[in-house]
Amino acid sequence: MDKAEKDEKTEKAESNNVSDPPKQAKTRLTPCLVMAAFFGALGSSYLYGYNLSVVNAPALYIKSFYNRTWLERYGEPMGAETITLLWSITVSIFAIGGLLGALGVSVLIKVLGRKGTLLLNNAFAVIAALLMALGERAGSFEMLVVGRFLIGVDSGIALSALPMYLGEISPREIRGSIGQFNSIFICVGVFTGQVLGLPEFLGQESRWNFLFAFLAVPALLQLCVLPFLPESPRYLLMERRDEARAEKAFQAFLGKKDVTKELEEVHMESRAQNNLRVVTVAELLRNRAVRWQVITVIVTMACYQLCGLNAIWYYTNGILTEAGFHQSSVPYVTLSTGGVETLAAICSGLVIERVGRRPLLIFGFTAMAVSFGLLTIFLNFQNQVDWMPYLSFACILAVIASFCSGPGGIPFILTGELFEQSYRPAAFVIAGTINWLSNFAVGLLFPFIQEALETYAFLVFLVVCVLGAVFLYFILPETKNKTFMEISQSFSKINKVSDPTPDKEMEVVLSIVAGSQDVPNGKMGSVVEMESSF
Repeated sequence: MDKAEKDEKTEKAESNNVSDPPKQAKTRLTPCLVMAAFFGALGSSYLYGYNLSVVNAPALYIKSFYNRTWLERYGEPMGAETITLLWSITVSIFAIGGLLGALGVSVLIKVLGRKGTLLLNNAFAVIAALLMALGERAGSFEMLVVGRFLIGVDSGIALSALPMYLGEISPREIRGSIGQFNSIFICVGVFTGQVLGLPEFLGQESRWNFLFAFLAVPALLQLCVLPFLPESPRYLLMERRDEARAEKAFQAFLGKKDVTKELEEVHMESRAQNNLRVVTVAELLRNRAVRWQVITVIVTMACYQLCGLNAIWYYTNGILTEAGFHQSSVPYVTLSTGGVETLAAICSGLVIERVGRRPLLIFGFTAMAVSFGLLTIFLNFQNQVDWMPYLSFACILAVIASFCSGPGGIPFILTGELFEQSYRPAAFVIAGTINWLSNFAVGLLFPFIQEALETYAFLVFLVVCVLGAVFLYFILPETKNKTFMEISQSFSKINKVSDPTPDKEMEVVLSIVAGSQDVPNGKMGSVVEMESSF
C-alpha cells in the first residue's frame, strides 16, 4: 500500500512538472543596457529638451546682437517689427528642422541602423553648436538661424531613432522603464537649459554664446561611448540577417550566454510576417490590419503637443509675470518647474511596469484637464486676491507634473510597441510628423489664442486633454509585458480583421502548450521554454 501511494505521488509530481511551465527568471538591468539607454538619451533627447528652454534666457541679448549686426551692415538700426520677425524665425525654425528630420529618419535607419543613425546625428549637433557659438564673433545672425535649423533636424531624427532603439534592445518586462529614459532626459535637458541660463552662469551678454557651444558636449560624449555598444539585435537579425552579431547583442543586453529563446522568437516573427521588407508610409496608411494602431499614434502624439505644455514652456516668463511674480525672480522660480518635471518623469519610469502605460496616460491627461480648469479660475481672480497668484503657479506645477507622469514620454514608447518590425520605421515617420507639426502650430497660434481668449485660453487645452483621455480609455489596450506580436493581436478585433498573420506561428506554439498533456516530458520542456525576455 505504501508503495502504491508513493507511485501515485510520483505520478502527480511528474504531471505537475509537465503541465506547469517554469517561471521565467526575473529580468535584471545589465551595464550594457543601462549604458546604451543613458548615452543614447544623453546625445539625443537631452539635446531636444535643452533646446526647448535654452533660448529663453538670452533672448534679449540675441535680439541686441541682431540689431548691432544690422546697424553695422546697413548703417541704420533694425526696426522693431523686423527684430520680432527675425526672432520668431529663429525660434520656430527649430520645429521646421525637426519636421524634416522626422521625415528623413526612415531612410537613415534602414541604411545605417538604429545605433548608426544616432551616431551620424551627432554631426548635426556639433555643426549647429559651432554655428550658433561663433555667430556673434563672425557678425552673422544667419549662422544662428541655420544652427537652430540644424539642431532641429538633430532633434527630429533623435526623437524617432532613440525610442526605436530603446524599444528593440529592452526585455519586455522593463521595456517601459528603459523607454522612459527618453522622457527623463528631455526633462533633464530642459532643467539644464534653465540652470545654465541664469545670470550667475551663462545668462550674461558676454557669455550667451557658450549656452549654444554646450550643445557639442553631450554629442561628443555619445560619440565616445555608443560605438562600443551593440546595435539593435532585432534590426541585425530581421533586416540585416546577421545572426552572429544579433546573438552577441542579445548576450550583451541580457547579460547571459544562452539567448536561443530570444533568437527563436525573433526568427518566428520574421518567418511569420507576410511582408519582410520595410513598408512605406503610404503602405502603412493603406493597411487595414494596422489602421487603429496608426490612429492611436496620431491621436496620442497630437495630444502630446496640443495638450498645452509647450505653451507653458514657450511663454513661461510671461505667464509667471501675469501670475504676479516679480520679473527679477522669474528665472529662479522657473527652476522649480524644471525640477518638478524631472522628478515626475523619474517617478513615471519607476512605476510604469507596475501601473501600465494606459492608466498613466489617462491619469496624466485627466489631471492636466483639471489643472487647466483650476488655472483658468485662479487667473480670473488673481487681481482680486493677494495670494491667488501662488495658486496659479501651483496649477502650472500640477500641469507639468501631470504631463510628465505619462503623456510626456509614453507616446514615444507606444509608437515602438504598437507596430512590428516592418511597420515601425514608417510609424515613427508619421508620429514625428504629427509631433513637429503640432509643435509648430502651438508656437504659432497660442499668442493669438491668448490675445483673443485672455485668461480663458487654457480651456482650449482642457478640451484637448479630455478628448485624449476619452479616446485612450475606449481604444488603447494595455501593452506592458507583451510581445510585439501579442500587442498587434490585441488590435485585431477593432481593426475588424482576423488575428494578424505574424501571430499564426505563435498560436501554433501556444496550442501545443495547451494540449501538452500527451507530449513527452523532454519535448514539453522545449516548447514551454519558447517564452523569452523579448
